Amino acid sequence: MLHSDDMDFLTKYLPLLAKLSETDRAAILASGVRASFEKGTAILDRERECNGLIVVKSGQLRASFNLQDGKELTLYRLLAGDICILSASCVLKNITFEITLEAERDSHVYFIPAVVWAELSGRNPEAKQFTMDLVSERFSEVMWVVEQMATKNMGQRVAAFLLEQSVLDGTEQLSITHDIIAKNLGTAREVVSRVLKYMENDGLLSLSRGKISLMQMKKLREMNH
Repeated sequence: MLHSDDMDFLTKYLPLLAKLSETDRAAILASGVRASFEKGTAILDRERECNGLIVVKSGQLRASFNLQDGKELTLYRLLAGDICILSASCVLKNITFEITLEAERDSHVYFIPAVVWAELSGRNPEAKQFTMDLVSERFSEVMWVVEQMATKNMGQRVAAFLLEQSVLDGTEQLSITHDIIAKNLGTAREVVSRVLKYMENDGLLSLSRGKISLMQMKKLREMNH
């Protein structure tokens, strides 16, 4: 069960909630759940019951897709205020896209049950349009990842990942392993290690155990052009 301060936060990122009837708002308050997840915890996967609409209060989540060879591919990340709908295939009957969602940092998350959101969208055109817009936005991010895989070489993809991680962490001194990079890019650790070594030889970065220092940010950005 949620409280009025929870509804205030949700309304900030879901403005349509302010336009709902008292009955609908009461239903969301009564059925909504607030949960906390430690770093590395799976928030949802294919084995779990559909969690419905997910709103991130704080922290950072990673949405990924399991490839046929057992590797994972990062599709997008969710930060505070972001909303996830592709994880809720049971909310949208024609969406069968399955993802895994895990906490990359300690996170606090809201869940609006699938049945509640589906009923609301069924009778509220604005809620239905919001859902479709959100699906479109997430699919655009997924298609961007697919485009990167199809048009960029591994060096460019690694450079893009390091730049994105630098923005997320707010530093050019990254505490990250080759395994984690490989996991995010859906490739083998050996491939990532080889690419990083080439980059180090070119003076773009410096490698040490569990750390990568970005030395030439401009040149890393130029790799993707």
